[in-house]
Amino acid sequence: MTTQPHTDRRVAIVTGGSRGIGQQVAQRLAADGFAVVVGYAGNKDAADDVVRTIEDTGGTSYAARADVGDESEVAALFDLAEATYGGIDVVVHAAGRMALSPFVELDLGELDALYRTNIRGTFVVDQQAARRLRPGGALVNFSTSVVGLAFPGYGAYAASKGAVEALTLILAREMRGRDVTVNAVAPGPTATELFLDGKDEETVARLAAQPPLERLGTPNDIAGVVSFLTGPDGRWINGQVLRANGGII
Repeated sequence: MTTQPHTDRRVAIVTGGSRGIGQQVAQRLAADGFAVVVGYAGNKDAADDVVRTIEDTGGTSYAARADVGDESEVAALFDLAEATYGGIDVVVHAAGRMALSPFVELDLGELDALYRTNIRGTFVVDQQAARRLRPGGALVNFSTSVVGLAFPGYGAYAASKGAVEALTLILAREMRGRDVTVNAVAPGPTATELFLDGKDEETVARLAAQPPLERLGTPNDIAGVVSFLTGPDGRWINGQVLRANGGII
């Protein structure tokens, strides 16, 4: 990483920014004028590719590794963002883990790993965000529309994201007086590598047919929602879960 000087731009941290929805969010926020810290867990090459894409289009970015479940690593990520850019205005916590299995078949070790990333990770990232976001800032977490849709096989994942929604709504109220919004985005079926993995064509086609708009969402669809929530037109949206799913009920 090449250290860059402090900037007058607003500054965003995007965890899980090396792929999927997080990647598109990082690129969209850079296009919106943010200096973007691309947080990643293990795939440095992918994160560096995102940074190059941002810089090639005139943006400002760097990649930094952190395990979202490790409070020391997350604190170091926030320290580095503040030291490099002078402060933090937006945190988008897109890092997550998904394990699909019927209740009776799920390995409990996988359950523990899922909850460490999705619940503990959200708490750790949000705790740092709550301490450090500047006035006028925004925190966006990620849930899933499966919390309401209750698809079989998604029990552990949906339960973890239900916890994310609870944390989001409570933190929004605890941030009273700080001029910082706290919301969650809950995508429906979205064409990412994580979502498509292990699904046959029939399953994908069935899920794509469910919304009245009759298609899967795209990472760009979700990035647009995040752009709204973190921009000037989203300042009156606070303590909400936005179900960005094309109208699935």
